[in-house]
Amino acid sequence: MKKDQSLTRRKALMAGAGALGAPAAAGLLTPGPGGEAGPPAAPAPGPPARRPREPSAYRLQPLAGHGPPAAPGRPPVRRAPLLRLSGLGRAMVLTFDDGPDPRYTPDILRTLREYDVRAMFFVCGEMAAGHPGLLTEMAEDGHVVGNHTWSHPLLTRLSRAAVRTEMESTSDLVEEVCGARPLWFRAPYGAWNRAAFQLGAELGMEPLAWTVDTLDWTEPGTRTIVDRVEGGAGPGVVVLAHDAGGDRSQSVRALRDYLPHLLDAGYHLTVPRRHQV
Repeated sequence: MKKDQSLTRRKALMAGAGALGAPAAAGLLTPGPGGEAGPPAAPAPGPPARRPREPSAYRLQPLAGHGPPAAPGRPPVRRAPLLRLSGLGRAMVLTFDDGPDPRYTPDILRTLREYDVRAMFFVCGEMAAGHPGLLTEMAEDGHVVGNHTWSHPLLTRLSRAAVRTEMESTSDLVEEVCGARPLWFRAPYGAWNRAAFQLGAELGMEPLAWTVDTLDWTEPGTRTIVDRVEGGAGPGVVVLAHDAGGDRSQSVRALRDYLPHLLDAGYHLTVPRRHQV
């Protein structure tokens, strides 16, 4: 998202599609420095795209283990956001922030659908309120809808009460539209503070950051975005991209390029799962 854009134009936090419940995230994702260990996971338009493969089960199923799901409950209060997946082979997660935007989000959803891939959308309440149909489409396609606050503010400059309002209002909207509250939260600009971690846990959400930043909001060129994703690909990687906040045509084109390449390289593009609280 362009940093000089007014905050009222920035997107608000949104929620994880609660219908995708399962093991606690802490065992599936690695916290950043200073992060506390959480409960263990239950083993659980651009160039034409290549011809999509036939649907395969591993791309249609969110990350899960092999045992019974963990009991639902409030997530731990962390001191750092989760950064990446751990211990699940060649799995990667694609995430898109700041939307939904009717100019770009539909194209991203179509591409993901074409390749039977699920992703995470960290939405801003402000944007979602104006385009609830796109929120519904995300949830119906099996994507995770996460909370990215209401108006995309810098949380470190807000009072605790204001942080709560930003987060809670977005969760309320997501629940109203999707039928479940979000289970994941991402702080705008990656600016976390104690209030964000505490209130996020209070609202039933795990904090998720990223491993690879495409910096697509700077509009560096489609090829550069593709190179950053493919160059940073690896087991457990969480990719940050955007579907709103500015001209995201490069992000749309880049997805159509790198997504089939990642699949051809044997990566599982999927989403983490945890219990609805």
